[in-house]
Amino acid sequence: MPKKKTNKAAAKRIKKTARGKYKYMRAGRGHLLSSKSRKRKRHLRRGGILSKAESLRAKELLAS
Repeated sequence: MPKKKTNKAAAKRIKKTARGKYKYMRAGRGHLLSSKSRKRKRHLRRGGILSKAESLRAKELLAS
């Protein structure tokens, strides 16, 4: 049986934490920032943690 390949697109966007959770950076910070409020941009700076269901999908994508 062949080895599973890592999905490189997902690997660049999702990182596994020391406790086994998966973190990501939020979208929407690339451009058109002048129309977004200061509060919205501040909250976008913080990363997010994937939910349990999404973590299972990420685990499959990052299986190497």
